[in-house]
Amino acid sequence: MAFDALEAMPALAPLDFFSMATSVRHGKALAASKRLKSAFFLPNTSSLLGEEAFADVAFAWSEEGLVIEASVHQPFEEAHYPRFSEGDALELFIDTRDLKNAGFITRFCHHFVILPQEVQGIRALEITHFRTEDTHPLCDPAELQVDAAFDKKSYWMRAVIPASCLHGYDPDHFERLGFTYRLNRPHGEPQHFALRSHDWAIDQNPRLWASLKLEKST
Repeated sequence: MAFDALEAMPALAPLDFFSMATSVRHGKALAASKRLKSAFFLPNTSSLLGEEAFADVAFAWSEEGLVIEASVHQPFEEAHYPRFSEGDALELFIDTRDLKNAGFITRFCHHFVILPQEVQGIRALEITHFRTEDTHPLCDPAELQVDAAFDKKSYWMRAVIPASCLHGYDPDHFERLGFTYRLNRPHGEPQHFALRSHDWAIDQNPRLWASLKLEKST
């Protein structure tokens, strides 16, 4: 019977046994129009998660907030809301204090949804689901900035999240962020960073998110 139980368990990915940490570079002002260079790309963890990689994701921080870009190596197909996971969409999970001892969503945690194309007046918003009274007011969607460009075989999008939308964001005193993402597509499995949503409810487990060390500019 014990053998049967083991057979029924889902396959574990190598990253299920480790915590992940990486450094991220300081960027310029959030209003900068140029795309982030490859030096800002996050490590691609798809091979360690047993999934297909179809995008490069870049991350930059400054005192003004965060910039996340996705260069997707396949055409944009469609975006949906509220069923955003059924189309092209980027989900961002951020813990401004990287509290690895918290087994639940705290007031420092954020879950943003970014759509490449506006749907029903929605382009980006925060949908953080809190389980306790330890909460913060959700970000005003009007403060989130999204840009996108489309080609026949690919598309690119940028999300700018100002510090005013990041409760507890204080890079002068807290030099780490908890972070992961889920990049959805209509006809295929999503791409993740550091852990898979097949195995974990990533929107409710901030202790499993990767740690990003904020590199100071030199």
